[in-house]
Amino acid sequence: METFNTLDEIKDIERSAVALGNFDGVHKGHRELILKAVETAKKHGIKSSVFTFSNHPKNLIPGQKPVKNIIYQEEKAALIEALGVDYLFNIEFTKDILTMEPVDFVEKLLVEKCKAAETFCGFNYHFGYKAAGDVRLLKKCGKKFGFAVNEIKPVIIDGELVSSTMIRGLIKSGDVDECYKYLGRNYDIGGEVVVGNRLGKSLGFPTSNIMIDENMVTPPNGVYITYCTYNGVKYPSVTNVGVKPTVGIFKKNMETHIFNFNKELYGKHIKVEFLKMTRDEVKFGSIDELSRQIAKDCEEAKAFHGL
Repeated sequence: METFNTLDEIKDIERSAVALGNFDGVHKGHRELILKAVETAKKHGIKSSVFTFSNHPKNLIPGQKPVKNIIYQEEKAALIEALGVDYLFNIEFTKDILTMEPVDFVEKLLVEKCKAAETFCGFNYHFGYKAAGDVRLLKKCGKKFGFAVNEIKPVIIDGELVSSTMIRGLIKSGDVDECYKYLGRNYDIGGEVVVGNRLGKSLGFPTSNIMIDENMVTPPNGVYITYCTYNGVKYPSVTNVGVKPTVGIFKKNMETHIFNFNKELYGKHIKVEFLKMTRDEVKFGSIDELSRQIAKDCEEAKAFHGL
C-alpha cells in the first residue's frame, strides 16, 4: 500500500475506487465499506484507495468537545492495508479544508488529487464547510465530474448501529468485553514500557508499565483480564488502569502483570488487549490489603485464561 500524508505528495497516481470516511477504529462497518471499494476496484481493473484524515475533523471546530482516538495512526494504517487497499490518503484536516465549500472539496480533493473513478461512503457521510455536503450532493457532483457514488448501508449488530461513537462509549464505561463484537478484534492499548515505582515487583507481581496517551480513549480506572503481545507472541495477563491511590497520587497509567513470563521489557513495545473488567480501582487501607487483593485479581484472571 502506498501512503500519502500530505496533498502535495499525491502525484502520478492511477484512477481509483475511493472509500471515504474518518475510519477511527476501522470497525466492522468501516471494514465493509472499504472492502466494497477494494472488490469494485478489482472488478474494474483500477486501484482501490481510502481517503481519510490523520486528525479528527471535529477537533478543529471551535466549541466542540475533543474527540479521542480509538486506535493509533500506525494501527489504523496497518488495518487498512490488511484489507488490500492500494492507496491510503491520510491527510491532515486543516483550516483550509475546514472552510472548503463542498463542491470544491469534491473537485480539488477527490477528483483532482485522488483521481476518483468511484466513491464509497456511509449513509451519514458529510463533507465541506459546516459539513454542508451530504450523500445527495456527492451524487450530484459525481454526475458532474464523472464518478460513481456508492452509498453503503449501515451495519447493524444485535440491533445496534456500529459506530465509533458507540464503541467509544463501551470503552469509557468499561464494557471492553463488548468491543470485539463491533470492532472484529479486541480493544487494545499499545506503547513503550516505562519504569514504574516497582511496587508490583516488591509484592511479587512484577508489572510492565505504559503511560496513557491523553489523545486516546481509555477505559475507566480498574482491573482487567487481558492479553499482552510482545515480539509477536500473545501472553495471558492481568492489567490495572489507574492512578495507584493506595500508594500516592500518580498520573493515570497502565500496569500489566504477564503470567509465566520473566523477561525484562523496559524500553520495549507491547500491546495489551482488554478482555473483561473485573473491578473498579480502590484505595486500600494498607499495602498488605492491596497485596491480598492483587493475589485475588491474579487468581481470577488465571481462571479466566484457563491457567
